[in-house]
Amino acid sequence: MRLTAALALMLCCVAPSALAEERGSRARVSANGLYSVRMVDTGVGQCRLEMLKENGPLWSANVCVGTVDDLYFASNDGEKVWVLYPLVEKGKPPAGKKKRGSGLSWARVMVAAQFDRTGQKLQEKRLTELMTTKQLPEVRQMAHHLKWLEGTLGIPGKGPRLTDAGVVEFEPVGAKTQRLTF
Repeated sequence: MRLTAALALMLCCVAPSALAEERGSRARVSANGLYSVRMVDTGVGQCRLEMLKENGPLWSANVCVGTVDDLYFASNDGEKVWVLYPLVEKGKPPAGKKKRGSGLSWARVMVAAQFDRTGQKLQEKRLTELMTTKQLPEVRQMAHHLKWLEGTLGIPGKGPRLTDAGVVEFEPVGAKTQRLTF
């Protein structure tokens, strides 16, 4: 009887993790309509970035370049991906003496990055590159994270988009339209 109860308890604990399904981000189509990109969460700390063509996968990389809640944009050649991170963890102040301007360390976080087909980071953008110091008070700060992107996470405004010219356009809160090119 004890053995049966122990086996039943063990199966209850193991079964949910064994049956866990993959979670994927929303697939976003390239400007020319030939490719789509998405991130797939395959398990704890395991991800797959996928570039798909109409007839199936073009390539995939087993890397975590974001979460399924981030925004992915495919280039027209299917070789590059821009990722926008609408909810980012705040930066930490540098250790040691307090320097002038160090009160803005929370704003020096990476909010966008471009990757190639291997998952290699090609470039990145920090919040301080997209907004002026005067615009930073518009950023929604939470205990450990910040929200900075209009049209996402309950922030009113026009959401990020891919133009017909293959340019990623978006508006940081209280700032003018920004553009990322492949």
